Amino acid sequence: MHNVVSVDGFIADRNDDVGPLHDWYFSGDTPIVPADNQYDHSGVGSHFKVSRASADYVRSMWAGIGAIVLGRHLFDLVNGWEGRPPTGDHVVVVSHRPKPEGWHPEASYHFLDDVTAAVDKARELAGDRDVAVNAGDVGGQILAAGLVDEVAMDVVPVVFGSGKRFFGGIDRQLLLDDPHVVIQGERVLHLKFAVRR
Repeated sequence: MHNVVSVDGFIADRNDDVGPLHDWYFSGDTPIVPADNQYDHSGVGSHFKVSRASADYVRSMWAGIGAIVLGRHLFDLVNGWEGRPPTGDHVVVVSHRPKPEGWHPEASYHFLDDVTAAVDKARELAGDRDVAVNAGDVGGQILAAGLVDEVAMDVVPVVFGSGKRFFGGIDRQLLLDDPHVVIQGERVLHLKFAVRR
C-alpha cells in the first residue's frame, strides 16, 4: 500500500487537490524513467525528476511493480492516466461501474467490484512482481481485509488539516513493525513498514 502523504495523514484535500504533495517528483535533477516513455503526470509538460537521494528508491520500487490496484474515484480523477499507468503493466480498478465504453481498449485495465477479487486479479497479472495498492478508501479496505504486506509512505512536510485520509475510513487499530526503510529525500521522507501479522 503506497501513496504520497502530508505529515498529518492526508493524500489530498477535500476537493481532491494534492497541493504540494507531488512537487518533489518534478523538482529534482535525476530522471527516474526515460522522458519519451511517460505520460505527463504533472499536467504541465514536466517529466519525473527527483533528488539523487530519492532516485534509487523510486526506481527500485517502481521496477518491482507489476500491477496497481486503485479505486474508481482516482481512476476518474486522472482518467486512468490515459491508459498509461505511472508504473507497472496492469491496473485493477475497484468499481461497481464497468470500464468506460471505448476507453483505451489497448490498455490492460480491469474493473472488479470486490477488493479481494481485485487483489487476486492483480496478483495474477503481476506474476512474480509486486502488487501496489493505492492508499485511500480502497487501500484502507484492502489493509483491513489483511491483504497488505507493507505500507510505504512518501511523507511531504505539509499540513493539510483535513481531506482524504491515507488509510481511508479504516476504523480499527492495526500494528505495523518499525520502519525498515527510512530515506531522506529533498522535501520528502520515504518510509516503509511491514504490516504486523
